[in-house]
Amino acid sequence: MPKASTRFFCKECGYETSKWLGQCPSCRAWNSMVEEPVKRVQKGKGSSFSAALPRGERTRPLLLGEIPLSLEERLKSGFTELDRVLGGGIVVGSLLLLGGDPGIGKSTLLLELSRNLSAKEGRSVLYVSGEESLRQIKMRAMRLSVGEGELRFLCETNIENIQEAIAETRPELVVIDSIQTMFTEAVSAAPGSVSQVRESAAALLRTAKEGGSAIFLVGHVTKDGNVAGPKILEHMVDAVLYFEGESSGNLRILHGQKNRFGASGEIAVFEMSGEGLQEVRNPSELLLSGRPLGASGSVVSCGMEGTRPLLLEIQGLSVPTSFGLPRRTANGIDFNRLNLLLAVIERRLGIEMSRYDAYVNITGGLRIQEPSLDLAVILALISSCRNLAVPEDVLIFGEVGLAGEVRAVSRAEQRIQEALRLGFRRIVMPAYHSDKARELAGNSAEIIAVKNIREALTILRK
Repeated sequence: MPKASTRFFCKECGYETSKWLGQCPSCRAWNSMVEEPVKRVQKGKGSSFSAALPRGERTRPLLLGEIPLSLEERLKSGFTELDRVLGGGIVVGSLLLLGGDPGIGKSTLLLELSRNLSAKEGRSVLYVSGEESLRQIKMRAMRLSVGEGELRFLCETNIENIQEAIAETRPELVVIDSIQTMFTEAVSAAPGSVSQVRESAAALLRTAKEGGSAIFLVGHVTKDGNVAGPKILEHMVDAVLYFEGESSGNLRILHGQKNRFGASGEIAVFEMSGEGLQEVRNPSELLLSGRPLGASGSVVSCGMEGTRPLLLEIQGLSVPTSFGLPRRTANGIDFNRLNLLLAVIERRLGIEMSRYDAYVNITGGLRIQEPSLDLAVILALISSCRNLAVPEDVLIFGEVGLAGEVRAVSRAEQRIQEALRLGFRRIVMPAYHSDKARELAGNSAEIIAVKNIREALTILRK
C-alpha cells in the first residue's frame, strides 16, 4: 500500500513545496498555499502518452525526418466564428479549456456545439455533467431545439467511470461540465482542490491523446478572472478560451487566450437570445449601432483582436472638477494609459486637464490592450472639453508617444479596409502609413496623415 503524505500547493500556479509559505516563490501570490494529500505512485504503475505510440517507438528517440507528419483532422463546430478562433475547427484528440463567469453561457454554448456536431455533422458526442441532473439538461436542450443525433448525456463526477464510458462509446467529442466537480480515486482530496483538478485534467489529457476524442473542459473562474485551480491547468491543455460579457447585456465575447493549432488572441462575438446563442458575423456594425451623431466626445477607432479588425466607438467626457483631485475613470482601456495620455495633452497642447474630471468608455463591453487607440482617446477628450464634435464619417487610429508624436501601428492596411467597408470617408492615421494607405483607399476615402497630436486637432475644425 503506497504511503500517503501531504504537500503544499499554490492555488494560482501549482507550485509544490513541503512546507507552508506566506508567498509563493513562483508567482509571488500571497496566502495561496493550501495543504493537499499526495499519494506516492509505485514505480512502473503510472501511465504516459507513449502508450499511444507504436510499441517500437515508445522508448526510442526519433530523428526529425523519422517523425510522421500529416494534417490534423478537424471537426466543424457549426459556428463559423468559433471555428475561426480555434484555427479552422476542433482538432481531433485535443484538450480544450473553456472558462467564464457563472451564468455567462458556457453550458449553453457547449450544448449548442454538441447539437451541431451530432445532428448536422453526424458526429458522436458525449456530454458529461457534474453540476446538473439529466432532467435539467433536457429542459435546456428542449429550449435550444436539440434534435435527433448521436448525442449522449451522462451525470457523473468520477473520472474512472467517465473514462470507461468514453472507452465504451468512443465519441468524437466529449464535454466535461465542469472540471472543478470531477474527482479521481487516486487522490483523497476533495473535488475542486488543487490536487483533484490537476490529476483529473491529467487523466482526461491522456484519454484525449490516446483515444483520439476531442475533450472540452468547462472551468469556473475566480474573482480575478482566472480559471479556478492551479495555473498549470492552462499549461496542460491545447487551447484556452474565455467566455466574457456583461450579465445584464446580450453581447458575449469568446477570447482565444492560447491555441497550439492556430493563432492566439482571436475573438468570436455572440448574442444571447431566448433561443440560445447567435453568432455575430459583422461585430463592427453591431458595435457602432446606436452611435450618437454630431455629439462631442464620440470618436470611431479601429482596434485589433487577433487578426480581426474591430471598429469601436470611444466616448470621452471632460467636465470641470468639483474637488481638488480630479477623477479619472477608464472602461475598456488601461487606467494607467489614460493617465499617461492626459499628461501628454497637458504638456504638449497646453490644456490643463488637471482642472477636469476625465471619463473614457469603449462601448460594447470590449477591453482593448493595444496602443492604437491612443490618438482616438485624446481627440475624444479634447472634443468633449472644447464641445467640438468629430465628423461622423471620420475614423481615427494611431499610437501616441510621450513627446506627442503619432507613431505607426500594426496591420494598418486591414484597419483601412474595414473602415472603407463600413463607409468611412476620412481616415486620420500615422504619417508612416500614408503612401500605402492612399494607394489602398484610392478615391473612395481621404487619408489625413499626421505626425503629432497638434496636426490631428485640425479635424475638429472642419
